[in-house]
Amino acid sequence: MTETEISPEKLADIIGKSVLSTKGEEVFILDMREISTVTDFFVICSGSSDIHTRAISDRVVEAMEKIDMRPWHIEGYDYGHWILLDYVDVVINIFYYKTREFYRLEKLWGDAPMKKLT
Repeated sequence: MTETEISPEKLADIIGKSVLSTKGEEVFILDMREISTVTDFFVICSGSSDIHTRAISDRVVEAMEKIDMRPWHIEGYDYGHWILLDYVDVVINIFYYKTREFYRLEKLWGDAPMKKLT
């Protein structure tokens, strides 16, 4: 399977499910296609500690490698309070829950259609 065979929407779902499998909390997929040229989808989630956010990040990278996808860019992994994984069409924001409360990306991008995963 290559990246051209998988739509950005499907990638966001794969990522969201991998976050849930690592007990990521408050997992949302924001559809950015109509409001931004930065990316098609944001996946936003929380972890309960820096160790937890890194575990979520590791699981996402592992799930994406299984479909031959590598992140274009990674930020914040060492600190673990806000880890960003950039897959170009889908950007994942993994927050320590207190950091997420401060930045409130869901409010910043409140015009984006949003889906909560459970």
